[in-house]
Amino acid sequence: MTAATADGPRDAAAAYTDDAVKIYGKGTTEVRALDGVTVGFAHGEFGAIMGPSGSGKSTLLHCMAGLDSLTSGKAFIGDQDLGILGDKDLTVLRRDRVGFVFQAFNLIPTLTARENVTLPLALAGRKGEQGWVDQVVGTVGLTDRMTHRPSELSGGQQQRVAIARALASRPQIIFADEPTGNLDSRSGAEVLGFLRRAVDEMGQTVVMVTHDPGAASYADRVLFLADGRLVDEMPHPTSARVLDRMKKFGD
Repeated sequence: MTAATADGPRDAAAAYTDDAVKIYGKGTTEVRALDGVTVGFAHGEFGAIMGPSGSGKSTLLHCMAGLDSLTSGKAFIGDQDLGILGDKDLTVLRRDRVGFVFQAFNLIPTLTARENVTLPLALAGRKGEQGWVDQVVGTVGLTDRMTHRPSELSGGQQQRVAIARALASRPQIIFADEPTGNLDSRSGAEVLGFLRRAVDEMGQTVVMVTHDPGAASYADRVLFLADGRLVDEMPHPTSARVLDRMKKFGD
């Protein structure tokens, strides 16, 4: 797999930032959360973003996903420059081309698992491809749990419903922000395994923020941020190598 690296061509990337800067506050309270980050993630890549607290990793994810705007620089999903889109067009892009998985499962408690999975399609007025939805549900191992409500599912099962929901609309890219943060180690491993399968078997692109070296080891490549800057990257990561790299941050 050829990854779209910081120096790689933008047109090879599923998501890309060019000299991304994000500043919060002004004057003495100014915080430069991103400080000139240029990076891309290739189609069909499982990428991870790591760094100490306050490094800018979640800010980068949110700006790449169109959930937050850059102060300067550019962010693209495919060939679409997010900075030129208005709120309505951004909403449509996020709905139709992007999938999200967060630490909080964000499921609707009154809906069944299947209704939660197909909710984005329903909101978009699309029926979706039943065969694809069934394949997604089967891939995440939930075929026999589709009539259950979230309260009747374990944490790991709820997060797998959230992943199935993200996959159901065939997004160009899935952004996952600490997707195993609320899970025990066994459930977390299940969820990461399913994200890995989505990449390997379905050609999905996944960009994940995590603080866990074990989670990062599922990725094809790990990017390391510190003080809002890209400071290193690691192809073919292992838990031990990632942990050793993270120790150098002193966090």
